[in-house]
Amino acid sequence: MDLKKFNYLFAFIAIFYFASCSKDSSADSNAKFKTVSEYPNDVIYDWNEVFLQIERYSAGFRPGPAPRAVSYLGLSAYEGVVAGMPEFNSFDGFWAGFNVPAADASKEYCWPLVINASYEHLMPKFFGKATQDQLNLINTTAKRINNDYKAQITSEVYNRSINRGREVAEAVWAYSKTDNVGHDHYLDPFQQYDWQAAFKKDGDWVPTFPGPGLPMGGIWGKARTFSLKADQKLCKKPIPYSTDTKSHLYAQAVEVYSQNTPTLTYESEWVGEFWSDDLVNLTFSPGVRFLAIGDQVLKTENSNLETAVWMTAMIGMACNDAGIACWNSKYFYNVERPESYIQRVIDPTWDPALENPLTGEEGISPSFPAYPSGHSTMGAAGAEILGDIFGYSYSMTDNCHRNRVEFEGTPRSFTSFYEMALENAWSRVPLGVHFRMDCEEGVRFGTEIGRAAHRLPWKK
Repeated sequence: MDLKKFNYLFAFIAIFYFASCSKDSSADSNAKFKTVSEYPNDVIYDWNEVFLQIERYSAGFRPGPAPRAVSYLGLSAYEGVVAGMPEFNSFDGFWAGFNVPAADASKEYCWPLVINASYEHLMPKFFGKATQDQLNLINTTAKRINNDYKAQITSEVYNRSINRGREVAEAVWAYSKTDNVGHDHYLDPFQQYDWQAAFKKDGDWVPTFPGPGLPMGGIWGKARTFSLKADQKLCKKPIPYSTDTKSHLYAQAVEVYSQNTPTLTYESEWVGEFWSDDLVNLTFSPGVRFLAIGDQVLKTENSNLETAVWMTAMIGMACNDAGIACWNSKYFYNVERPESYIQRVIDPTWDPALENPLTGEEGISPSFPAYPSGHSTMGAAGAEILGDIFGYSYSMTDNCHRNRVEFEGTPRSFTSFYEMALENAWSRVPLGVHFRMDCEEGVRFGTEIGRAAHRLPWKK
């Protein structure tokens, strides 16, 4: 080989070698890593479904602890992967005492595995009384997702991603524990509230039966919120108490009374049962109904993982704050249930239409004050979040209770999430557990709270 050809060959090898070295040394460049939006929504969808399955059978989680758990699980997933969401901010330091370790921007992560590790670590902590079958569901879900991605990445990326999910989960759990009211409230939802001391006059709430004879969530209004300040946790005043037959309250009581006297219409019974979600073991709770609806939209729209992460975190925070503000308002105004008013003022033989098909109990009123409606407040907050993400005129059929045989779960179709929120709210009137004012103010208040959650500094 002549010298000239040798020099050309040497130069080519040198260029190739140094290019290769340059590529290796920049292999951890963030520009080459997949973002969260490049993955499908499956890991979030699957964990939401696991949550809904477990929460259905978990006593003490309704009304408030269920959406609270969603908020912290969603926050942990969000913080775990926000480094792979270029348009989004971390909330590190945003709330007093909330601190999370930052991801290493020079390293690659498999974002679905980060999320998977976070849920695997936190879910058993939030469901501290989970059965062995429920723990097995958590474990098998985590193992399946790990196996789905393990073959696609190096062991280094795999381990780094798992560790990332766990370290953020631990930080979020530590923050949860600093909420003295909210954390572990599900262990005793009747704690520290004396309804007899709060009863001052006719129109104040009293327990109804069947029921525990105790006030559920009496101190829940003092739990931690994400988007509301203390002075934002009180809704507008209710209609004044009156037994005058010309009063607004009496008219609303007659409206409730007339719904199931002598009987409910088929449509009213369907609507009432479709949205009830009151009863442990029968369905998931009303506070997470719009998470179940959101999961359906994720699948229909084939949304990416970034959208799924954001949706879950926002719904969790909005419904958490709605539940807390609603219960703060409930026990502040202390308005009795229609059952108490109607039996005292109109018809002593009247009963609500809410029944438990599992136990055979009839004439049930939830065991806490009426105003405002929790279904209405949390439902409107969830609907506002879904409308913001997927569009305020998004139409869909809700299949939450398709094929149920214990009650009328036939799917219903809607032209918007707000229409769903309105029907969810109204459903409480035919059931006989709320006055119209409870539901109307719940929708207004919940929508306001949903907007507050969206105004948090999610995006840069």
